[in-house]
This record gives sequence, C-alpha cells and structure tokens, in this order.
Amino acid sequence: MTTVRLPGLIDPHVHLRDPGATHKEDFTSGTRAALAGGFTMLVDMPNNPGDPTVSPLALARKILAGSGKLLCDVGLYYGAAIGNAAGYEEVAPHVCGLKLYLDHTTGDLKVEELEAIRDIMLAWPQDKPLLVHAEDRTLAMVLGLLPLVRRGIHFCHVSERVEIELIRDAKERGLAVTCEVAPHHLYFTEEDLPRLGGYGVMKPPLRRAADVDALWANLDVVDVIATDHAPHTREEKQSDSPPFGVPGLETALPSMLTAVHAGRLTLDRMVEMMQAAPARIFYLPPQPDTHVEIDTGRRWRVSGETQETKCGWTPFEGMEMVGAVSSVVLRGKEVVRDGRVVGEPGWGQMVPPVA
Repeated sequence: MTTVRLPGLIDPHVHLRDPGATHKEDFTSGTRAALAGGFTMLVDMPNNPGDPTVSPLALARKILAGSGKLLCDVGLYYGAAIGNAAGYEEVAPHVCGLKLYLDHTTGDLKVEELEAIRDIMLAWPQDKPLLVHAEDRTLAMVLGLLPLVRRGIHFCHVSERVEIELIRDAKERGLAVTCEVAPHHLYFTEEDLPRLGGYGVMKPPLRRAADVDALWANLDVVDVIATDHAPHTREEKQSDSPPFGVPGLETALPSMLTAVHAGRLTLDRMVEMMQAAPARIFYLPPQPDTHVEIDTGRRWRVSGETQETKCGWTPFEGMEMVGAVSSVVLRGKEVVRDGRVVGEPGWGQMVPPVA
C-alpha cells in the first residue's frame, strides 16, 4: 500500500437537500458521504425544493437545520431572486457567495430578464463571490456584462467546448473569471444516456465526446473540480420525469486519482483544484490539524450500495477506480478509519467565510 497525505478537500458545489427534501439527503448523510470521499468542507447551494435560501429568515432556518447534524464543515450560499436584493448587505457576511441561476435547473430561481441580471450583479457586494449557472449563450452574455458591472464571476459546472474556450479567452483578456468542472462531465458523454437512463439526467446535460475532450484539453483553465452532488431517490430517477442531478461526493476524489494514475494530470494539480483554489476563491477558513490519507494503489469497483449517501446509487456504478480514502482527520480527530466513517454528527461546523 502506498499512502499519500493530502489536505482536507473542499467541494464548493453540493446540494444537501436539507431542509425541504431530506428523503433524498440531509445534513448528516451528506456530510458522512463527504468524509467518505475525502472532503472535510462543503458549500451548499440555495435552491432547496420548498424552502430556497432567498431571504434572511430562510437562511436562519437552514443554519438551524444544520445545527448538531454535521460531520464535516459546511458553508452556505444565498440565492438570487427577483426582489430580494434589499437583503444582500444583511446576509452577505454569513454566506460564502450568491448563486445566480440563468438556465433551467431544480427549483424556481431562474432569472431571465437582462436588466434584473445586471442589477443583481451590481447589488451583490463586490468583495463577495458571485456564482452563476450559465450555459452556452447565457455564459457568453455574462462575459459580455462583466466589463460593465466591474466585478468577478465564478462559472459553475462548465460542460461544453465553446464554454471553456470562451472562459480561456476571458482570462487571457484579464477578466476576473473562475470556473469549475464536475467529474461526471469529464467521464460521461451523451452516448452513455441509453445505458444510464434517468440516472444520467442532469443539468447541464451530458455533452458530446468532443466537449469532454475539450474539457480535458483545457484543464489548465479549470480552477476547481466540484461535484454538483445532487442526490435523488431511485424511484424518482426511474420515473417518467426523472429530476436533474447525480450524487458525486464519494466518487470525485477516486475518479480524479484514477486520472492521475493515467497521467492525465498531476497530484499537485488535483490538490490545487480540489482544495487550494476553492479555499482561495470562496474565502473559506482554514481547518487546522486536518488531512486525508489515501491509498494511491488500491484498485476497486464502485458500488452505490456501499456508499454513505442516502440515495444509494451512482452513475459510476461498476467503474474501476485506482486510489481510495483510507483515513481522514478533522481538527485532530480521526473521522474516517480504514475507509470507514467513524466521526459523529456535531463535530462539523457551520462555517462563515474568512472576513
């Protein structure tokens, strides 16, 4: 066994479903899954079904819902919505950023009017991260607005060749742009949909092989690997109208270690995208005496039945991975031992960003 020690990893894009849809996932099951996957900090998205985080009261409810339930640290995003800009100054110190949805996804937070998009970008404090779900033409539109609103932007789950090429060009022109890619967009294409069925339905959708190739070819442009962990029950995914989203917390690190083993990126670059860059971009607090130990040579096959996520399935089912988590220490306490989660709810903290 070859053991390598890494810093505790950070996933800045998860949907823990708590409150509002805890039959899919909750703060406890989601943070257990995070530790099993080597993540010691998560940042949770605001589009909770039934209780989106779009008001100070909703934010307070979400913080309360996480109290005593966390096994790893969790930060929160606030959701942009028509008419909620008046509360931005109040909530900004307590969240890790504002999420603006410009394309269809789970929930009702999509903002379409150009004037409203511009006003939200101007209203959110300049020194706080602003994240966008923007695909294809809406991504190009956001890039066009940046010189006018004079602020930085983070693009979530980039999935197309044209998108990553536009982001490369924007960075070369000096725009304050960062972006993330999800492992499922690096490993699957639309050709996998007949096999995956409802389990392959996600937003952004699976793309062409040429898009996947372009993401790998432009990996130097990618700042962050983020899972977009979005669990749903098997019954929901097998229905006639499967909801968008796939779980990813327990397969992200092994999938990227497998890419390291194959020579597609270096271990240092992987750690930059899965720890250093998320901490820097979202101003996240340090976690002292925290690390992850991995067995870089272990070969194993993915099984949803053995995962900690409440949904119990994965699009990576049956895939051989090279590399696995063996131990996790969070603030001096061993929370994963011999690949098994031994931490308890309450050790994780609800974290504000660094001031």
